[in-house]
Amino acid sequence: MEAINQIIKTVDGIVWGPIMLCLIIGTGIFLSARTGFLQFRKFGYMLKNTIFGVFSKNQHEKDSSGVSPFQAVATAMAGTIGTGSIAGLATAIVSGGPGALFWMWVSALLGMVTKYSEIVLSLKFREKNDRGEWVGGPMYYIKNGLGIKWLAALFAVFAMIACLGTGNATQSNSIAVALDNTLHIAPWITGVVLTVIAAAVILGGMRRISSINEKLVPFMAVFFVLCSVIALIVNIRAVPAAFALIFKEAFNFKAAAGGAAGYGIMVAMQFGFSRGVFSNEAGLGSAPIAHAASSSKDPVKQGLWGMFEVFFTTIIICTLSGLVILTTGLWSGTSLDGAALSIASFDKILPGVGNIGITLATVLFALSTILGWAYYGEVSIGYLTNKSKTAVLVYRIVYVAVVFIGTVSNLKTIWTFSSAMNGLMAIPNLIGLIGLSKVVASATKQNLGE
Repeated sequence: MEAINQIIKTVDGIVWGPIMLCLIIGTGIFLSARTGFLQFRKFGYMLKNTIFGVFSKNQHEKDSSGVSPFQAVATAMAGTIGTGSIAGLATAIVSGGPGALFWMWVSALLGMVTKYSEIVLSLKFREKNDRGEWVGGPMYYIKNGLGIKWLAALFAVFAMIACLGTGNATQSNSIAVALDNTLHIAPWITGVVLTVIAAAVILGGMRRISSINEKLVPFMAVFFVLCSVIALIVNIRAVPAAFALIFKEAFNFKAAAGGAAGYGIMVAMQFGFSRGVFSNEAGLGSAPIAHAASSSKDPVKQGLWGMFEVFFTTIIICTLSGLVILTTGLWSGTSLDGAALSIASFDKILPGVGNIGITLATVLFALSTILGWAYYGEVSIGYLTNKSKTAVLVYRIVYVAVVFIGTVSNLKTIWTFSSAMNGLMAIPNLIGLIGLSKVVASATKQNLGE
């Protein structure tokens, strides 16, 4: 087991090394430039056509070919507003220092256009399955847009595996840790209950998943923001110092033992970008799989939701979560990590309420993520097997089984494995985005009247 852990750690170190950081940052800057830095120019327009227009009729209309635009968004956000915002953020601070949060912000600002581009392309190059439903994602725009079938298949393979770790095992593990620390419920009991719930929803396919997430996501998001704001108001005097620490550590030139200066920055950047991508999925190519199922006929309007997802999950949710952790000081010299650290931090400020409240938030976040990523995995296996119903059913069963396995597995091994798989699936997707950037720029100019 130790040898396997070392292999996974080595792969993760390579995948999220300087080359990957340059690729993610470079792609974000390149796409931002090609769209005229859309995330800043059209920020108000984005808010108007997403969260401020959430109750408009067209956001909830759907036909037999797909789910409603808002259901697609809810499913995608179920994947992004997951434990990456609670457990993942905590692991980033423990492993990369407070400065990691700054680099998460940078990844989000660039990632807003990256994710927008993914969704625009996913709607432009999607296909229909034998049930007349829309299916799409990076594998489809790489195949239909770039015409590179082997690269599309490579993405689908990495995505299929990543779904078992990123969207499944890490989530069920966080639920088990949270319930064990707070309510002292044995992980295996959590695993059994969670597996039954997941099976009941996942085996029903995308329509059932989107229907559940449409109701679950708004509730859990508002609940977590409310808990975080209250905690920070109570501990408001420590907030300025927390911000100062974030900026100081983000540019810390300290050297490792026998190493070169700048090591501190590299570690903060590595964990900031990898956990930032884990929280908002920009560049991974996962969320556009959910958006492609939408009955929306406007790729750009649907793409604006992608921009909002990144802004909300990382700039809002992760910042709130990170500030709570930093203002308590529990992150320094502690054996706590992941969801346990987040829960302990909230509970220190809001005794009792924080403990139960963040445990509930962790459970809801993780459950919605498990449901959302189940669909990503089945689209990936469907692509690889020419939309075989049998293959999809087998994958669903395996996926449900992994829900239980995640609850009784080692935390660090799961997170490292998931991080490595995220990086591997990002590579073919980023190549596709760069190769099809002209299509994104053209659609943006045409649809936004520029």
